[in-house]
Amino acid sequence: MATPRSTSGGKIVLAACAVLLFCVFAALGTWQVKRLQWKLDLIERVNSRVNAPPVPPPGPQQWARVSAASDEYRRVRVSGKFLYQYTTRVQTTTALGIGFWLMTPLCTDDGIVFVNRGFVPMQSGDLDKPAPPSAAADPCAGAFGPAAEITGLLRLPEPKGRLLRENDPAHERWYVRDIPAIAAQRGLTGVAPYFVDAPAGQEYPPDASERAVGGLTVIAFPNNHLVYALTWFALAAMVAGGYYLVLRHEKRRTRANDQAKRARDD
Repeated sequence: MATPRSTSGGKIVLAACAVLLFCVFAALGTWQVKRLQWKLDLIERVNSRVNAPPVPPPGPQQWARVSAASDEYRRVRVSGKFLYQYTTRVQTTTALGIGFWLMTPLCTDDGIVFVNRGFVPMQSGDLDKPAPPSAAADPCAGAFGPAAEITGLLRLPEPKGRLLRENDPAHERWYVRDIPAIAAQRGLTGVAPYFVDAPAGQEYPPDASERAVGGLTVIAFPNNHLVYALTWFALAAMVAGGYYLVLRHEKRRTRANDQAKRARDD
């Protein structure tokens, strides 16, 4: 039979565990509520940028301050001449299948801006194509063709590989759109730290063999924070309810023991 002291100690441990679990679950639920508000603000901010009138992209004086919070998915209008010979093909998978993004530098008045001209499906021999040449001292002097104007979405580089696949510049294997790495491999300087996703109809193909499909930017932000918050709050409520049931059971058992003791005394 448990002594009163051991019984009291067990109650203290049980209460401490219940309080601890309740606080942890309630804190996690509160954190998810804050994350929910952050995600809703993010979605609203991105939607407003995507649907806003286009603006000039950040110039060289602003490049150091470009960030996802202030600039990503902003509609921008950029014009210049493409350096098609330095196009980098970045492997990707889209709704159209497996293929490449065509990342082409665009010479502008403020420097070089990479443009994602769109998606092309993978064909036999694509992975064995020779690497683009290294840039000349003044690569923009070699820009050819008519001037192009792109009204697209400003995007930030993707510096890390997906599913553990990282870029292999030495073998011309590109899996993420890491603009600084691509520019360095091509020998290009004065390159903006962002790129622009071209919309459908503004892919500017130099010929029919490299016709890309633009406008495939995926703007989707998973938002399950409300479900997570409700789950954590439900667990907190279950802990509180379970502890209440334990206390009620203990109270009933104590009352029954007291009644049995009085009956024996009588």
